[in-house]
Amino acid sequence: MTDTVTTTLATTLQLPCGAVLPNRIAKAAMSEQLAQRDGTTTDKLHRLYAVWGRSGAGLLITGNVMIDRDALTEPGNVILDDARDLDGIRAWAGAAKEGGAQVWMQINHPGKVAVAPFDKRPVAPTAIRSTVPGYNIRKPRTLTAGDIDVLIGRFARTAELAMAGGFDGVQIHAAHGYLLSQFLSPLSNHREDAWGGDPERRMRLLLDVVSAVRGTIGSDQPIAVKLNSRDFTHGGFGTGDALEVALALAAAGIDLLEISGGGYEAPAMTGVARGQEDRPHEAYFAEFAEQLRAHTDLPIMLTGGLRTPAHMSTLVSNGTVDVIGLGRPMTFVPNYPARILAGERPTLPRGPRRTGYRPLDGYLELAWHNAQIHRITAGKTPQRHPGAHTIARAATRLTKAAARQATIPR
Repeated sequence: MTDTVTTTLATTLQLPCGAVLPNRIAKAAMSEQLAQRDGTTTDKLHRLYAVWGRSGAGLLITGNVMIDRDALTEPGNVILDDARDLDGIRAWAGAAKEGGAQVWMQINHPGKVAVAPFDKRPVAPTAIRSTVPGYNIRKPRTLTAGDIDVLIGRFARTAELAMAGGFDGVQIHAAHGYLLSQFLSPLSNHREDAWGGDPERRMRLLLDVVSAVRGTIGSDQPIAVKLNSRDFTHGGFGTGDALEVALALAAAGIDLLEISGGGYEAPAMTGVARGQEDRPHEAYFAEFAEQLRAHTDLPIMLTGGLRTPAHMSTLVSNGTVDVIGLGRPMTFVPNYPARILAGERPTLPRGPRRTGYRPLDGYLELAWHNAQIHRITAGKTPQRHPGAHTIARAATRLTKAAARQATIPR
């Protein structure tokens, strides 16, 4: 690797709010599923982030932290809707920041794809079931205007608690088919009120959440948004929609926009969505980043399939993006950023064999990498060549955790 590649990725980045990232590599969010059943943090979570805190990444973004304990994306999510675990949140942030990285909390609401507790009815922009088996058992309830006002306040409250707990910033999750993404999609948002009916009204909730969070944490703290480049579903949120939303977010004054794609129906973020077969296996969403860059100088983070240091450096040096997001590689090589910055190209195992059924393949990818997260928390080295038994054990563990989550202690 040339010195130019290393130097480019090691360059600092000042964000619009004034915060400075130490380099151009970020650990992107991955759902850790390591919290207690009541959503409080654990020593395992602290140990994991102490390891990633020494990874060399200039920015660490947590897995989704839930704004409402009645709505989880997976079992084992951290829940931050009140101050009951603020000491644990501080310990989490402190462990992550030991290596000098910025540490941001990703905040989220699942909407109709909530998996637990099972005795609660999920909510959505419109009462339309998910098309994914397992997530379509319960028909969601349509949110009222009053419900939406409460949700906006919950996002702001969680952001406030994150900052009180020592985090440096927050990322609002508006991708991958979760609630804010559902509001953006014409497939899931059939409303005809102030929150739907046309692209401008479908993006209103996201913009109101950004405004509320900014009003709570102030102008000098980073606010990021994670946004799909498109949903990879016919008739859903497309690249034209994404461009309009991204420019509206830039005008709203966010500090960093992370570009991703897909969701439960089409897990493009794992490289298994329809329409990706004939595309490069690296930088899945770079084409959209290029389109967006032509319209704005908003700092852009690109996540999805990035593996080659030279490619990463080129994307940054030519101005296409400002930050490189790495997720799954850091479950197998926890110090992946440091090794890239040292001039190496770490090798990674190939993913699990695919079945051809995309939702299942996405789940198997999750289980495969989640197994390595559990090894790291136990002080073990990630596996070099995990086999089918690794996926089976991880999938069983995740399924059992979902069953245990049926009732959340209040």
